This record gives sequence, C-alpha cells and structure tokens, in this order.
Amino acid sequence: MKIEKVGIVGAGTMGNGIAQACAVSGIQVVMVDISDAAVSKGIATIAGSLERLIKKEKLSVADRDAAMARIQGSTRYEDLASAQLVIEAATENYDLKVKIVKQIDALVGPDVIIASNTSSISITKLAAVTGRADRFIGMHFFNPVPMMALVEIIRGLQTSDATHGAVHALAQNLGKSPITVKNAPGFVVNRILVPMINEAFFVLAEGLATPEDIDAGMKLGCNQPIGPLALADMIGLDVCLAVMDVYLQEFGDSKYRPCPLLKEMVAAGRLGRKSGQGVYFY
Repeated sequence: MKIEKVGIVGAGTMGNGIAQACAVSGIQVVMVDISDAAVSKGIATIAGSLERLIKKEKLSVADRDAAMARIQGSTRYEDLASAQLVIEAATENYDLKVKIVKQIDALVGPDVIIASNTSSISITKLAAVTGRADRFIGMHFFNPVPMMALVEIIRGLQTSDATHGAVHALAQNLGKSPITVKNAPGFVVNRILVPMINEAFFVLAEGLATPEDIDAGMKLGCNQPIGPLALADMIGLDVCLAVMDVYLQEFGDSKYRPCPLLKEMVAAGRLGRKSGQGVYFY
C-alpha cells in the first residue's frame, strides 16, 4: 500500500514537523489538535520554517505554496477518516496516548494504519488497546523533524510485515533514513541517549564542572555536535524525565533513576528552550 495521505494528531513541535516533512514530499496532510489556536500555531510554525528554507535558497516559493496547500488543519477527528496512515504525536504520556489512539481507532477505516511517535512507550501495549494491532506501529521521528534524517520504525509484537513495509516505504519517500527496531522501552537511540543526558545532570549536580564545560567536553572529546545539557534543553527536561521514569518503571533497575536535579528543575518549570530557561537561559 502506497501512503498518499497522512493524518497527524498533535500540532506541536513534533506534529507540525512531521506535517511539514510530509507536505514538502508531496503527501496530503490533515493535522488535528484540540483547539483552533493550537492548529493555527502549528500551521504558522510550518510557514515560518518554510520561509527560512526559501531565504537559504533550499526551497522555491512555488514549492512552499504547494506544500502549504497540502496541509489541512482541523479540530475534528472525523477529518482523519480519509487518511491511509494516522500518526499520534501527542505529549509523552501513556494515558493520553491511549485515549487518542482509541479515538483514532474508532473513527478510521479498518485498513488504516495507526502509528505512534512515542519515544519510549511500548508499541505492543498501545497496539493492544486497538482493534487493529497488526496495523499499529511506532514511527519515532527526531527533533527537528524537517532536518533530522533518522526515523525509528518500531514493530510491536503484533505488527504485520505489510504494515512495516508500508511505513518503511513512507519514511524513505520523506527522504528519511529509517531503522527497524524491536519493541523495548526507549527503543535504540533514546535507550542510549537519555541515560547519558541523565548522567550529565548527575555530573552537574555533583559540581564536577560548569554546564558549559560539561557540554564542551562532550563536544570536543566525543565529537558530539551539541552537548548533553544543551540537548536536554532542546528536547525538554520534562520529556527527559518522563523517559527516565518509563525506564525505571519498565526495567525495575535503579541505574535508570532520574537525577534529583533533573526532577527539581522540572518541578520549577525550567523545561528548556520551550519555557525560556532550562540548564541555560533562552
């Protein structure tokens, strides 16, 4: 099955990024969120991103206009019915994702594939709450979606070969480089990355070095393009904490306990770039 129309639930950072990637690649998009304001903000973010590409001479005005014309914003789940694939791109919260996935499952046709953009939650567990577990899959994009080549395609225990093949082909059509991953907490990239970020917070909390020197050390010593603390600010400290909580709960191993400093900063509302302050000020 060739996927030519994609529905996306969530117009935030990940949702609008996925919508942009699809629209630029010639795919029709329906982007749904809970309010007109959220949908409008998502569409405005896409427009601003495409405008920057025009200024960098990476996109023509005609291609920008064509991409924007392919995006339909909506607050109605019913508008997802014509999509061949619906991607859930909501906040990293199991109960919220279950609620959204059930709503999608009840509204779309039996042949429609449902994907979750989760970065840590079990695809097998999410698939089990639907009536189409064989047509449920993980499609984990990385932020910023329009720039990052990687997509983790996560097979739940029930995911069919046909579903995997269709979603893998779509990722390639988007110009991405997909890797196939078995279902496990954090999958591959975040299973390695987020504990490293958590350890950077332990190093910071112990006063071993300043944030700037911790990040400089990892950039210069490990050839990372951005240090772990600056990356945490980009991802969102609340997201990092949520992922570590999932690991601790699912694995039951104390090596995944979140750093108390990370927990305290989240409690203080210092979530990173999106709140104007995390480890650094923005």
